Amino acid sequence: MTNSFDYIIVGAGSAGCVLANRLSEDADVTVLLLEAGPKDHWWDWRIHMPSALSYPMQSKTYNWDYWTEPQPNLAGRRMHWPRGKVLGGSSSINGMAYVRGHALDYERWAAEDTALAHWSYANVLPYFRKSEARAKGADAYHGADGPLRVSTGIAKNPLYQAWIEAGIQAGYDRTEDQNGYQQEGLGTMDMTVHRGRRWSTAQGYLRPAMNRPNLTVRTGVTTLEIILDGTRARGVVVSDPSDGIESLFAERETILSAGAIGSPQLLMLSGIGNPDELKAAGVTPRHDLPGVGENLQDHLEIYVQQESREPITLYSALAPVSKVKIGLEWYLRKTGLGATNHFETGGFIRSRAGVRHPDLQYHFLPMAVRYDGRNPSDRHGYQAHVGPMRSKSRGKMRLSSADPAAHPIIDPRYMSHPEDWEEMRAAVRLTREIFAQAAFDRFRGEELAPGPDVRTDAEIDAWVARNCESAYHPSGACKMGSDPMAVVDGECRVHGIAGLRVVDSAIMPSIVSGNLNAPTIMLAEKAADLIRDRAPLPASNAPWHEDEAWETRQRPGAPQARVADAAE
Repeated sequence: MTNSFDYIIVGAGSAGCVLANRLSEDADVTVLLLEAGPKDHWWDWRIHMPSALSYPMQSKTYNWDYWTEPQPNLAGRRMHWPRGKVLGGSSSINGMAYVRGHALDYERWAAEDTALAHWSYANVLPYFRKSEARAKGADAYHGADGPLRVSTGIAKNPLYQAWIEAGIQAGYDRTEDQNGYQQEGLGTMDMTVHRGRRWSTAQGYLRPAMNRPNLTVRTGVTTLEIILDGTRARGVVVSDPSDGIESLFAERETILSAGAIGSPQLLMLSGIGNPDELKAAGVTPRHDLPGVGENLQDHLEIYVQQESREPITLYSALAPVSKVKIGLEWYLRKTGLGATNHFETGGFIRSRAGVRHPDLQYHFLPMAVRYDGRNPSDRHGYQAHVGPMRSKSRGKMRLSSADPAAHPIIDPRYMSHPEDWEEMRAAVRLTREIFAQAAFDRFRGEELAPGPDVRTDAEIDAWVARNCESAYHPSGACKMGSDPMAVVDGECRVHGIAGLRVVDSAIMPSIVSGNLNAPTIMLAEKAADLIRDRAPLPASNAPWHEDEAWETRQRPGAPQARVADAAE
């Protein structure tokens, strides 16, 4: 087995699988893809059955199982941060929601740093389209020929339609495509599911490329550090259970796609970061780059839950006999309740007038249960997951020790900006208002969460602190840009180190308004052209929607039935 390749990619996740496919398209280069976790075995229903999403998220076989430091603003709780440790990475264990974010997220990237001008919406939309094979077909916003299969929820359960209709009654728009012209409003959601199976980047990108003679894929291999020769990266040192410690060399580039936590951790283990913090962890500093581990961002969400008076929710599916029936149908036909992630409708709204584009995201679910599958209610219910999209809180991560096996110290500093609390209060009140509309009259029972006794600002704040959860969207700790705290430049190259790039959600300069899997795949598609020195795809001229009166109104239409819920 050779120990020298043109490119070494660390991490076979949402970005790494994309890069392995695209870089190995060039037959004259050799590519090595390293993954610490196992293969995404075809027989393991926990990975491939969409409705089983909570199982791999709780499995240490497929999950790095990170936890944050105790959060003082969240009643001292440590928050769970599952990240994929398997071929496909987090795309093999996530909720499969395909959400791109708003056009203005990418306009913000381009406007805030001249080095990122080519990351504007017009420049990234072609890469979203390139990656996608949308079941509904291509248009100005969507592709039909890409590796990533995307389908749209069919929303058969009447509660899904009640959710959309209630939003319209409350004065919001219906959007036909959250990833197209208009994000704002309520409507159906897209998912990375194809013919009833999870469609991870391992399925879409890696599988078709694995028979190429110039691509080598190794699983169960832990990357310990980057080999540095002065200010040039030469490869990586890895630990393989079969072969022990090895040095692997990259003739052209080493690319870190180890994820939002893994990539900054590996830089720091290699002596790249804040010198004082590296010394404190027992690591010899090699390159002063103070932004490594800083700018850490995530999305929080809460669950507003309502009892259903009609027994039509997914609560019935929790019975053991029902689970067996659902599982058998999925095994035999890839249809039924097992063939969807159940996030089939959702939406984006603005929390107040003066917000230019939506800052609250919804996932609607016809069941009262947490995202990770724990703590289901004892009755039929439905819920809206809702949370702020662009928190101004910023956290950081640093090494706990020089041991690569030790998890880093993760401190997102949740809810450390006062606007976070304003947005969360609005999320509770605006969701209650939607649930109070006529469309839910036949279904609506008592409020299960937050509950009728939670009304004032203080009561809502206390409930949020005790009950909010991570939406599992860590990002930003190796930010892209040209300012002193940037870690990589606009080409994803690590500042001051030749032959080294980072390509994953860690390089986002600021978090986008939605789930992060689709944007991470886009990042990798665009980065592949940068690495290969190919001309970028032609810019798009597709427009996007903004409420023409966003400065003076919170929603576009007057609600037909408004529910007073002012702070007492």
